[in-house]
Amino acid sequence: MAQKRPDDLAEPASGPAPAKTRIDGIDAARALAVFGMFIVHLGVDSMGLLSPENYAWDLHGVVRGNSSALFAFLAGVSLAMMTGRTRPISGEPLFRSVVRIVTRAVLIALLGLILDMMAVPVAVILTYYGGFFLLALPLVKLRSGALWTVAGVLAVVGPPLSFLLRDAFFPAVPRTGALTSFTEFFLTGYYPAVTFMVFVIAGMAVGRLDLTATGTRSRLLVGGAVAAVCGHLGSWLALGPLGGMDRLMEARAPELLGAPLSTITDPTLVEELRYLVRDEAESISGQVPTDSWWWLAVNTPHTGTTFEILEAIGQGLVVMVLCMWLCDRARIVMYPLTSVGRMPLTVYTGHLVALALIISAVGYEFHTPWLLEQFVLWSLVLATLWRLVVGRGPAEIVLGEAADGAVRLVDSLREDRR
Repeated sequence: MAQKRPDDLAEPASGPAPAKTRIDGIDAARALAVFGMFIVHLGVDSMGLLSPENYAWDLHGVVRGNSSALFAFLAGVSLAMMTGRTRPISGEPLFRSVVRIVTRAVLIALLGLILDMMAVPVAVILTYYGGFFLLALPLVKLRSGALWTVAGVLAVVGPPLSFLLRDAFFPAVPRTGALTSFTEFFLTGYYPAVTFMVFVIAGMAVGRLDLTATGTRSRLLVGGAVAAVCGHLGSWLALGPLGGMDRLMEARAPELLGAPLSTITDPTLVEELRYLVRDEAESISGQVPTDSWWWLAVNTPHTGTTFEILEAIGQGLVVMVLCMWLCDRARIVMYPLTSVGRMPLTVYTGHLVALALIISAVGYEFHTPWLLEQFVLWSLVLATLWRLVVGRGPAEIVLGEAADGAVRLVDSLREDRR
């Protein structure tokens, strides 16, 4: 029975929407998002197939930021499936779904806090993730077009609004955990809601479409490719021909080189400054600095700019559609990957617990070649075996039972008041 649920954090929502089987390609894409976070968390020195001198940093650069964005995007898809898929539910079915969503969100957020206390050198996303579910609740009755409009407005308005608020009221401070305040959740954290809610809402918009239709998938594939290209080219145009990189170099020269850019005549120093600015853009974790508006022109992961959001959503659409295409044509081959995607909370939590145990045994210098591949392989094997024997993952079972229990409790309280 458990295997028939339509999504990893969801269960069939009663109401007018017809029941449908889950889409394996979404599970596969979710597994790739989780494995992308493995790569970031374990680092390039933990790779065996690749090495820091042989494409490891390239792979790390591709998944850094994009994997967490894909994770949030697919969370939005899950929310849409939990609340009616193509036809948003209302009335009593919606009320029950909201109770389930709130219960799951609170438990996921609490689990994130617990994992963060293990002091693993990872920016745990789960507490943010639970908060995103709660923020999305007012939008669950909207259809795809309205959701795309909300996502588009937030993608354009959110980055400059964040810039203004952080510059005026919330200067950067050292972080002591993945999430320690509401300010970090909304603006200054690793996964600020002002940025990541765009991914969630865009995912909801996609989840409101008929993802089993070939035409829908084709449009999403083309639209995703166009969005990714536009995000990349838009940033290139702003930083290159429009002079954005030069303005950033001017802003950073006094701090990095100890002198204004206009006084530096050595071409080698100028190129070094350019490299340092680009490296800083690649190293941002959550939001851009506020010393120059031109930072909003970058598109590197974790920067929270409009260009980065556009590119990440485009890439997410392409990955999701390609995974659906592969799962339709090679279901058995993709079975281990979809098994991981059916229990992402279990796998994500498990890899952090395993990492904490390794660190307790050998210290923070835990990077050894082939460690990443071992994590991935064990995840595939254990998830596949668990799915074959039990069905849903253990964490997903707990969430489901807790959500069902919350619905029964609320029903009982409502009945007592009548």
